[in-house]
Amino acid sequence: MSELHHIKDHHTEARIFTRRLIFAALVIVLLLSVLLVRFYNLQIVNHDEYVTQSDRNRVQVQPIPPTRGLIYDRHGQLLANNRPSYTLNIVKEQVDDLDQALLVLQTLINFRDGEIEKFNKRLKQRRRPFEPVPLRFRLTEEEIARVAVNEYRLPGVKVDAELVRDYPTGELLAHSVGYVGRINDRELERFDEETYRRYSGTYTIGKIGLEKQYEAELLGEVGYQYVETNARGRVLRVLERIDPVPGANLRLYLDSQVQQMAHQSLGENRGSVVAIEVATGGVLAMASTPSFNPNLFVTGISYKDYKALNESLDLPLYNRSIQGQYPPGSTLKPMLGLGALHHNVVDYRYSVPDPGYYQLEGDERLYRDWKRGGHGSRINLRQAITQSCDIYYYDMAFRMGIDRMHEFGVHFGLGQKVGIDIPSERKGLWPSRQWKRESRRLPWFPGDSLNVGLGQGYVLATPLQLAVMTATMARKGEFIAPKMVYKVGDQVLSAKRRAHEAQVNPSHWEHVHSAMVNVVHGLKGTAQGVRRGMNYRMAGKTGTAQVVGIAQEEEYDSEKLLERQRDHALFVAYAPAADPQIAVAVIVENGESGSSSAAPVARKVIDAYMASVASAEERASEQ
Repeated sequence: MSELHHIKDHHTEARIFTRRLIFAALVIVLLLSVLLVRFYNLQIVNHDEYVTQSDRNRVQVQPIPPTRGLIYDRHGQLLANNRPSYTLNIVKEQVDDLDQALLVLQTLINFRDGEIEKFNKRLKQRRRPFEPVPLRFRLTEEEIARVAVNEYRLPGVKVDAELVRDYPTGELLAHSVGYVGRINDRELERFDEETYRRYSGTYTIGKIGLEKQYEAELLGEVGYQYVETNARGRVLRVLERIDPVPGANLRLYLDSQVQQMAHQSLGENRGSVVAIEVATGGVLAMASTPSFNPNLFVTGISYKDYKALNESLDLPLYNRSIQGQYPPGSTLKPMLGLGALHHNVVDYRYSVPDPGYYQLEGDERLYRDWKRGGHGSRINLRQAITQSCDIYYYDMAFRMGIDRMHEFGVHFGLGQKVGIDIPSERKGLWPSRQWKRESRRLPWFPGDSLNVGLGQGYVLATPLQLAVMTATMARKGEFIAPKMVYKVGDQVLSAKRRAHEAQVNPSHWEHVHSAMVNVVHGLKGTAQGVRRGMNYRMAGKTGTAQVVGIAQEEEYDSEKLLERQRDHALFVAYAPAADPQIAVAVIVENGESGSSSAAPVARKVIDAYMASVASAEERASEQ
């Protein structure tokens, strides 16, 4: 034992212990140094970066979509509204298993065909982090309750209240007011950074009509809020809020009472009515039938409903008022007669024999009048307009020539877009020598001029163009571009006016005007049947446009034709004749007779306008 005690070296052990202690201390110091360096890196060097990352996990920026501007008619009736609706949204970043979440949701909600596929497409679209993606719109109270009960199973799934577009008048104004729909991939690709910012949190965009034309004004300015969330993504509190700026409201020239009558008067017919306020160029009514319910498109139309509309032979999606191009027929006769007077081609006394046909020298073809046997031995301009004599206008068109007819017609808006403030307007066709040479590679023939004189042949016009032409006649040559919108917010929009470049003799205007009055109030007027019970005087002109050609030897027989092959019926008018306030153009497809099919529609529309004006004046006097 004493030997072992002798062998033990306390000095050596102490030295070893000291070395180990120093090593351990150095290791500890080194580790602390590393830790301090790391702390310094985290807290000092990269402080801002990690604070930002932390805030991203805790603080989110949520866009607040603006309230879309409302649309009113001239009397303040609401035409496009925003109503509350509940939407099922999914925040992808907060969902652990998206496929599983969708399976759970399908047990709670009966999804319509294609809704899941549309959601997956929206999920792939460009969006901000943590931006909700809509899955189902317009949830019922029962569906909201089911989702709420199962909230614990569905992180990242939430029900949000939002405003969706609503059109209380339904199909009445579908083509003119238009509708909004979901933003599609093609539209999203055209967005620049600023546009993308403005549409943050907004899922719809104007597709047609005023909703599209005035999209920038109706949209408003997006707002934002900074919110603090928990680990499950639930909002704990709002840290900061920048309120959105609502879109501007639109006040239209349109009169809902007149629009209702225009739509109702067309009934089940395919056709169009355009009514214009003479003094301002404001559109009082624009009806195109058949129509459709624009509310179907707001949150996404079903495949079944869209197929039914798109494949219908009656083309309900087609705005006949600005896109339908028809031969205007005899509705052009007053304007062309005025041009002939202006160019001294005819005068008030000039007359032509009317045996019921017209023949060019050296041409075997007979150009027949609509009235077999003709209108009498001699016909002058006043009689030709009143009775719609084709023979007079064949002779006048031949003598006037296409160059002067074309030049004069351009002043009334033919062959050009008249500048209405809704998209997709077509310009019709007002032919000229140059047009035929460039488009058909053919010279202009005298027979072509005869057809133009009757508003047939190559001539095409939209109902809007005919209404603008008629309003320009009522103003004695002053052209005003038609407008749908009177005011954007508090700003009144100015009208685009253009005086007639050709200084037409005032007596010529009066002569043609009186002939148009005779069309309705004269004993031989083609629209005399429409004046019964009328307490004002109307100036008008009937028209008929061929749909299929009839051989020279044959007579028009509607019984032998299919319904869609029968003539179109047209009528243009303005009233009151002494002080024109409203100009109207009507076309009834395959209606055959302008006097019996189209003129009664115009009469009802003008009556509705007169009643509306009287009612407004009565209300004003009571205030």
